[in-house]
Amino acid sequence: MPFEGYGGFSFSPVSVQRNAPSLPGVYGLSNAREWVYVGVTDDIRATLLGHLREGNTILKSRAPTGFTFEICHPSQRAARVSRLVTELAPVCNKG
Repeated sequence: MPFEGYGGFSFSPVSVQRNAPSLPGVYGLSNAREWVYVGVTDDIRATLLGHLREGNTILKSRAPTGFTFEICHPSQRAARVSRLVTELAPVCNKG
């Protein structure tokens, strides 16, 4: 499992409210076929809820159905997200 210590959760408002902490860390969004996006944030819950409210974006067009996360100290987040992007190759992180 690329993300340490946490399982996968449904990417819905109820699930995000119930399972995502309001803490800094890295997070991943996926669907049944692929990793969609790996990001870094100061507030995992607020960022995920923001993604759910987005309109017509590239990320939304990939129809993410699941999320996972790691609580991560701000000084370690850039290195961790870089490693996860390299390992998982999420489609919306490609430049």
